[in-house]
Amino acid sequence: MSRVEILCDTPKVLVINSGSSSIKYGLFAMKPGHLLASGLLERIGEGVSLIRHREENAQGERVETRQEIEAPDHRAAFNVIAAILHRTFGFDAGDGPDAIGHRVVHGGEAFSASVAIDQTVIDTIRKLIPLAPLHNPANLTGIEACRDIFPAVPQVAVFDTAFHQTMPPHAFRYAIPEAWYSGHGIRRYGFHGSSHRYVASRAADYLRRPLEDLKLITLHLGNGASAAAIKHGCCIDTSMGFTPLEGLVMGTRCGDLDAAIPLYLEDVLGQSAGELQEVLNRDSGLKGLCGSNDLREVLAGEQGGDERAKLALEVYCYRIRKYIGAYFVALDGLDALIFTGGVGENAALIRSRVCQGLEKLGIAIDQEANDRALEEIGEIGRSGHPVHVLAVRTNEELQIARETLAVLTD
Repeated sequence: MSRVEILCDTPKVLVINSGSSSIKYGLFAMKPGHLLASGLLERIGEGVSLIRHREENAQGERVETRQEIEAPDHRAAFNVIAAILHRTFGFDAGDGPDAIGHRVVHGGEAFSASVAIDQTVIDTIRKLIPLAPLHNPANLTGIEACRDIFPAVPQVAVFDTAFHQTMPPHAFRYAIPEAWYSGHGIRRYGFHGSSHRYVASRAADYLRRPLEDLKLITLHLGNGASAAAIKHGCCIDTSMGFTPLEGLVMGTRCGDLDAAIPLYLEDVLGQSAGELQEVLNRDSGLKGLCGSNDLREVLAGEQGGDERAKLALEVYCYRIRKYIGAYFVALDGLDALIFTGGVGENAALIRSRVCQGLEKLGIAIDQEANDRALEEIGEIGRSGHPVHVLAVRTNEELQIARETLAVLTD
């Protein structure tokens, strides 16, 4: 598919997020970016796999089908997805989508923007596996399978880390020996880049101001959570670090932690580094504090008088407020505070608690607006205060589709 053809047609972009045992996909008709179909194939290599596929019927209603299938590996899983898309849209090896965009978790310092995929890009992503051993191999598997199934379709890698590559050295460097950085790439990278980029752009459109004129703090709050300071369209700091473990309190991740704690626990508990890493990633955060990483359960527990749930929420919101204060200083002021992600979009009580006590920074919540159900974007800040507070529904898949098209048509 040539660049001229993509420019002249209304292109269809397939977005792929390939995980270790699942594949999430979405097919967009670009200009303006309408979702035609989406799906999730789970439990790859676990005997019986499950695929959930959604597409529009003739009445424009979104219909979901579920099917148990055999998918012993990712190649088999992609063949199933390709067959579904062929049945619905006529996609096969000779007539695929106009482009495919792949989410790739870690681009290191090698990629500061999305790139068209060739063998050099694949080899570089493979070299970066030590930085994301749980994610980059699965992302690569998705790329290679799609290249086999759709050999004539141009493909693009969109990196979670790329948006944060505009951070200055004083923000991304750790105070560690130079050789650790220069020889092993130990630095802050940041993640959730597609989400932070998307909601920042949506906020600028909503406020009817150029993104290049704005100072924004974006809060992606979900089971994973991160904050970003965005100045004039560029990220200048973000809370996640060398891995997604650093920063805010998350569903099962601890966030900021004294580096000596794992070393101490290795000694007193006799656990290996791998075992401790598993605990810090999967059994910490809200789950570690009160036993559940589901915020709805934590809120219900607090209402029922559970002191552990109450403390978990206090720690959770306090950490977010600390980052807002720090980023207010880093940005030298603020135009808008943006909530997004599953928690940021849906948990009005969390938004309200996060903003408590921030009036001196110009941030205050309008409770009535905050309690309304979110559609796509809404102002929840109190009028008369200088900082806009917005809730924005993120769309990382659409952002990946847009970046894919931009790479192939610029």
